Amino acid sequence: MAHQSLRLTKILDFVLENGSIQVEDIETLLGVSPATARRDLDRLASQQMVTRVRGGAVANPLSGDLPLRYRPVNSGRAKQRLAKAAAKLVKPGDVIGLNGGTTTTEISRELALRVSKDSGFQRHGITVVTNAINIANELALRPQIKVIVVGGTMRPCSYEIVGNMSGLVLQNLAMTRVFLGVVGIDLKRGLFNDDLLEAETNADFLRSAQRVTVVADSSKFSALGTARICDFEPIDEILTDSVDSQTLEVLESQGITVLTV
Repeated sequence: MAHQSLRLTKILDFVLENGSIQVEDIETLLGVSPATARRDLDRLASQQMVTRVRGGAVANPLSGDLPLRYRPVNSGRAKQRLAKAAAKLVKPGDVIGLNGGTTTTEISRELALRVSKDSGFQRHGITVVTNAINIANELALRPQIKVIVVGGTMRPCSYEIVGNMSGLVLQNLAMTRVFLGVVGIDLKRGLFNDDLLEAETNADFLRSAQRVTVVADSSKFSALGTARICDFEPIDEILTDSVDSQTLEVLESQGITVLTV
Protein backbone atom coordinates (compact mmCIF):
# COMPACT_ATOMS: atom_id res chain seq x y z
CA MET A 1 0.00 0.00 0.00
CA ALA A 2 1.34 3.44 -0.94
CA HIS A 3 2.39 5.84 1.81
CA GLN A 4 -0.44 8.15 2.85
CA SER A 5 1.18 11.34 1.53
CA LEU A 6 1.54 9.74 -1.92
CA ARG A 7 -2.06 8.51 -1.80
CA LEU A 8 -3.32 11.96 -0.87
CA THR A 9 -1.34 13.51 -3.73
CA LYS A 10 -2.81 11.08 -6.26
CA ILE A 11 -6.33 11.56 -4.95
CA LEU A 12 -5.98 15.34 -5.10
CA ASP A 13 -4.58 15.15 -8.64
CA PHE A 14 -7.63 13.10 -9.67
CA VAL A 15 -10.02 15.60 -8.08
CA LEU A 16 -8.29 18.58 -9.70
CA GLU A 17 -8.42 16.91 -13.11
CA ASN A 18 -11.96 15.54 -12.87
CA GLY A 19 -13.72 17.77 -10.37
CA SER A 20 -14.79 14.89 -8.11
CA ILE A 21 -13.92 11.38 -6.98
CA GLN A 22 -15.81 8.40 -5.58
CA VAL A 23 -14.60 5.91 -3.00
CA GLU A 24 -14.74 3.24 -5.73
CA ASP A 25 -12.40 5.36 -7.89
CA ILE A 26 -9.84 5.43 -5.07
CA GLU A 27 -10.08 1.68 -4.59
CA THR A 28 -9.33 1.15 -8.28
CA LEU A 29 -6.68 3.89 -8.52
CA LEU A 30 -4.70 2.95 -5.43
CA GLY A 31 -5.73 -0.61 -4.60
CA VAL A 32 -6.87 0.26 -1.09
CA SER A 33 -9.86 -0.75 1.01
CA PRO A 34 -13.03 1.39 1.18
CA ALA A 35 -12.20 2.26 4.79
CA THR A 36 -8.74 3.55 3.81
CA ALA A 37 -10.21 5.50 0.91
CA ARG A 38 -12.73 7.19 3.22
CA ARG A 39 -10.02 8.04 5.77
CA ASP A 40 -7.89 9.61 3.04
CA LEU A 41 -10.84 11.70 1.86
CA ASP A 42 -11.53 12.77 5.44
CA ARG A 43 -7.89 13.84 5.79
CA LEU A 44 -8.05 15.98 2.63
CA ALA A 45 -11.39 17.44 3.74
CA SER A 46 -9.95 18.35 7.14
CA GLN A 47 -7.26 20.35 5.30
CA GLN A 48 -10.00 22.02 3.21
CA MET A 49 -8.55 20.65 -0.02
CA VAL A 50 -11.75 18.79 -0.99
CA THR A 51 -15.37 18.83 0.13
CA ARG A 52 -16.80 15.50 1.29
CA VAL A 53 -20.05 14.37 -0.29
CA ARG A 54 -21.96 11.10 -0.04
CA GLY A 55 -19.76 8.34 -1.47
CA GLY A 56 -16.77 10.55 -2.26
CA ALA A 57 -15.59 14.15 -2.54
CA VAL A 58 -15.63 17.13 -4.87
CA ALA A 59 -13.16 19.93 -5.51
CA ASN A 60 -13.45 22.68 -2.92
CA PRO A 61 -13.83 26.03 -4.72
CA LEU A 62 -14.34 28.11 -1.58
CA SER A 63 -11.44 27.54 0.77
CA GLY A 64 -8.54 25.11 0.70
CA ASP A 65 -8.45 24.53 -3.05
CA LEU A 66 -7.31 28.06 -3.76
CA PRO A 67 -6.19 27.48 -7.35
CA LEU A 68 -9.76 26.64 -8.36
CA ARG A 69 -11.11 29.65 -6.52
CA TYR A 70 -8.40 31.80 -8.03
CA ARG A 71 -8.97 30.68 -11.62
CA PRO A 72 -10.64 33.35 -13.77
CA VAL A 73 -13.54 32.68 -16.10
CA ASN A 74 -12.15 34.86 -18.88
CA SER A 75 -9.12 33.45 -20.74
CA GLY A 76 -9.26 30.31 -18.58
CA ARG A 77 -8.48 27.87 -21.39
CA ALA A 78 -5.66 30.05 -22.72
CA LYS A 79 -4.12 30.22 -19.25
CA GLN A 80 -4.30 26.44 -18.90
CA ARG A 81 -2.54 25.95 -22.24
CA LEU A 82 0.14 28.41 -21.23
CA ALA A 83 0.53 26.75 -17.83
CA LYS A 84 1.00 23.32 -19.41
CA ALA A 85 3.63 24.71 -21.79
CA ALA A 86 5.43 26.47 -18.94
CA ALA A 87 5.51 23.29 -16.83
CA LYS A 88 7.15 21.42 -19.72
CA LEU A 89 10.09 23.83 -19.55
CA VAL A 90 10.96 22.67 -16.03
CA LYS A 91 13.61 20.01 -15.47
CA PRO A 92 14.42 17.83 -12.44
CA GLY A 93 16.55 19.73 -9.95
CA ASP A 94 15.38 23.17 -11.10
CA VAL A 95 14.74 25.98 -8.64
CA ILE A 96 11.64 27.77 -9.93
CA GLY A 97 10.31 31.16 -8.91
CA LEU A 98 6.59 31.96 -9.08
CA ASN A 99 5.08 35.30 -8.20
CA GLY A 100 1.37 35.51 -7.37
CA GLY A 101 -1.47 35.72 -9.87
CA THR A 102 -3.96 33.67 -11.83
CA THR A 103 -1.48 32.53 -14.47
CA THR A 104 1.25 31.46 -12.06
CA THR A 105 -1.37 29.68 -9.94
CA GLU A 106 -2.23 27.60 -13.00
CA ILE A 107 1.47 26.95 -13.56
CA SER A 108 1.86 25.68 -10.00
CA ARG A 109 -1.02 23.27 -10.53
CA GLU A 110 0.48 21.95 -13.76
CA LEU A 111 3.88 21.60 -12.09
CA ALA A 112 2.30 19.55 -9.33
CA LEU A 113 0.67 17.24 -11.84
CA ARG A 114 3.82 16.89 -13.90
CA VAL A 115 6.23 16.02 -11.09
CA SER A 116 3.80 13.47 -9.68
CA LYS A 117 3.46 11.68 -13.04
CA ASP A 118 6.91 12.06 -14.63
CA SER A 119 9.33 9.45 -13.29
CA GLY A 120 12.23 11.78 -14.02
CA PHE A 121 11.29 13.82 -10.96
CA GLN A 122 11.21 10.90 -8.53
CA ARG A 123 14.92 11.03 -7.69
CA HIS A 124 15.47 14.74 -8.24
CA GLY A 125 12.47 16.89 -7.56
CA ILE A 126 12.24 20.65 -7.86
CA THR A 127 12.27 23.64 -5.53
CA VAL A 128 9.62 26.33 -5.86
CA VAL A 129 10.19 29.79 -4.44
CA THR A 130 7.03 31.85 -4.14
CA ASN A 131 5.54 34.85 -2.38
CA ALA A 132 1.99 33.56 -2.93
CA ILE A 133 0.44 31.59 -0.08
CA ASN A 134 -2.17 29.98 -2.34
CA ILE A 135 0.62 28.54 -4.50
CA ALA A 136 2.47 27.29 -1.43
CA ASN A 137 -0.77 25.67 -0.27
CA GLU A 138 -1.23 23.99 -3.64
CA LEU A 139 2.24 22.45 -3.49
CA ALA A 140 2.45 21.67 0.24
CA LEU A 141 1.64 17.95 -0.03
CA ARG A 142 3.88 17.25 -3.03
CA PRO A 143 6.79 15.10 -1.88
CA GLN A 144 8.80 15.91 -5.04
CA ILE A 145 8.54 19.67 -4.49
CA LYS A 146 10.40 21.67 -1.86
CA VAL A 147 8.60 24.96 -1.21
CA ILE A 148 10.32 28.15 -0.06
CA VAL A 149 7.96 30.97 0.93
CA VAL A 150 9.42 34.44 1.21
CA GLY A 151 8.49 36.48 4.27
CA GLY A 152 6.69 39.77 4.65
CA THR A 153 3.18 41.18 4.78
CA MET A 154 0.33 39.38 3.05
CA ARG A 155 -2.07 41.19 0.75
CA PRO A 156 -5.42 39.34 1.14
CA CYS A 157 -6.79 40.27 -2.28
CA SER A 158 -3.92 38.64 -4.16
CA TYR A 159 -2.49 36.15 -1.58
CA GLU A 160 0.93 37.72 -2.19
CA ILE A 161 3.52 38.40 0.50
CA VAL A 162 5.30 41.70 -0.09
CA GLY A 163 7.67 44.12 1.63
CA ASN A 164 11.33 44.49 2.54
CA MET A 165 11.56 41.03 4.11
CA SER A 166 10.68 39.45 0.75
CA GLY A 167 13.55 41.28 -0.89
CA LEU A 168 15.99 40.22 1.80
CA VAL A 169 15.13 36.55 1.28
CA LEU A 170 15.12 36.73 -2.52
CA GLN A 171 18.52 38.43 -2.74
CA ASN A 172 20.05 35.38 -1.03
CA LEU A 173 18.49 32.85 -3.41
CA ALA A 174 19.51 31.68 -6.88
CA MET A 175 16.71 30.46 -9.12
CA THR A 176 17.05 28.52 -12.35
CA ARG A 177 14.00 30.20 -13.86
CA VAL A 178 11.31 32.61 -12.77
CA PHE A 179 7.86 32.42 -14.30
CA LEU A 180 6.44 35.92 -14.03
CA GLY A 181 2.75 36.72 -14.28
CA VAL A 182 1.84 40.34 -15.09
CA VAL A 183 -1.23 42.55 -15.36
CA GLY A 184 -0.13 44.33 -18.53
CA ILE A 185 2.66 44.59 -21.10
CA ASP A 186 3.45 48.06 -22.49
CA LEU A 187 5.67 47.84 -25.56
CA LYS A 188 7.29 51.18 -24.74
CA ARG A 189 7.64 50.97 -20.95
CA GLY A 190 7.78 47.27 -20.02
CA LEU A 191 5.86 45.12 -17.55
CA PHE A 192 3.19 46.26 -15.08
CA ASN A 193 0.93 45.05 -12.31
CA ASP A 194 -1.55 46.88 -10.09
CA ASP A 195 0.32 47.33 -6.80
CA LEU A 196 3.59 49.12 -6.06
CA LEU A 197 4.72 46.70 -3.34
CA GLU A 198 3.92 43.68 -5.51
CA ALA A 199 5.82 45.25 -8.40
CA GLU A 200 8.83 45.77 -6.13
CA THR A 201 8.76 42.14 -4.97
CA ASN A 202 8.32 40.93 -8.55
CA ALA A 203 11.44 42.88 -9.54
CA ASP A 204 13.34 41.21 -6.68
CA PHE A 205 12.42 37.83 -8.16
CA LEU A 206 13.92 38.82 -11.51
CA ARG A 207 17.24 39.89 -10.00
CA SER A 208 17.69 36.41 -8.49
CA ALA A 209 16.89 34.42 -11.65
CA GLN A 210 19.17 32.89 -14.27
CA ARG A 211 16.30 33.00 -16.75
CA VAL A 212 13.04 34.98 -16.76
CA THR A 213 9.96 33.74 -18.60
CA VAL A 214 6.95 36.05 -18.68
CA VAL A 215 3.76 34.01 -19.08
CA ALA A 216 0.93 36.17 -20.41
CA ASP A 217 -2.13 35.53 -22.56
CA SER A 218 -2.72 37.90 -25.47
CA SER A 219 -5.11 40.11 -23.47
CA LYS A 220 -2.13 41.37 -21.41
CA PHE A 221 -0.77 43.25 -24.44
CA SER A 222 -3.79 45.57 -24.35
CA ALA A 223 -4.22 45.70 -20.54
CA LEU A 224 -3.10 48.62 -18.41
CA GLY A 225 -1.32 48.24 -15.08
CA THR A 226 -0.54 51.00 -12.59
CA ALA A 227 2.76 49.81 -11.11
CA ARG A 228 5.84 49.23 -13.27
CA ILE A 229 7.82 46.08 -12.55
CA CYS A 230 10.68 46.57 -15.02
CA ASP A 231 11.58 47.33 -18.61
CA PHE A 232 12.33 44.50 -21.03
CA GLU A 233 16.04 44.20 -20.27
CA PRO A 234 15.74 41.39 -17.62
CA ILE A 235 13.30 39.34 -19.72
CA ASP A 236 14.57 36.34 -21.69
CA GLU A 237 11.32 35.07 -23.17
CA ILE A 238 7.58 35.63 -23.27
CA LEU A 239 5.23 32.66 -23.44
CA THR A 240 1.84 33.64 -24.89
CA ASP A 241 -1.09 32.24 -26.84
CA SER A 242 -0.91 34.69 -29.75
CA VAL A 243 0.93 37.84 -30.78
CA ASP A 244 0.56 40.15 -33.78
CA SER A 245 3.47 40.77 -36.14
CA GLN A 246 4.11 44.34 -34.96
CA THR A 247 4.29 43.29 -31.31
CA LEU A 248 6.51 40.35 -32.21
CA GLU A 249 8.90 42.66 -34.04
CA VAL A 250 9.15 45.04 -31.09
CA LEU A 251 9.78 42.23 -28.59
CA GLU A 252 12.38 40.50 -30.74
CA SER A 253 14.16 43.82 -31.23
CA GLN A 254 14.57 43.85 -27.43
CA GLY A 255 16.29 40.44 -27.59
CA ILE A 256 13.25 38.58 -26.22
CA THR A 257 12.31 35.14 -27.51
CA VAL A 258 8.56 34.84 -28.04
CA LEU A 259 7.04 31.38 -27.60
CA THR A 260 3.43 30.78 -28.65
CA VAL A 261 1.09 27.90 -27.82
